[in-house]
Amino acid sequence: MAFCFSFLYLMKKSEIRFSIALDDNKVPEAISWSATDAGPDIHFAKAINIALWDREQAGTMKIDLWTKDMPVDEMKRFVVDNIGFMAENILTATDDKEMATKMRALCKELSDYLDKQEQGQ
Repeated sequence: MAFCFSFLYLMKKSEIRFSIALDDNKVPEAISWSATDAGPDIHFAKAINIALWDREQAGTMKIDLWTKDMPVDEMKRFVVDNIGFMAENILTATDDKEMATKMRALCKELSDYLDKQEQGQ
């Protein structure tokens, strides 16, 4: 499975290409990516989370993939990190400080929860 995203930004074209290696049950075994702005190297990841706003449907389309060797604790951190990034994104894009603050508070609460889980192991 492979998919590619291109962004047109002031007439400059950038591409991000993802390649997903699947096992016989179609479970991701490896995720690699490259980008025109990241140099010629191929990079590897354990998970990707992509959200697109569909103009015609006026709704969110999501792709969430992770390799079968990604530990559960890393997956949880990945999700919490994404909430933090979304808080910064909503502040930058809309200047909605209240929404960003609430998202950051949730991120902090979940991060504290994960810290306690890790200490209990």
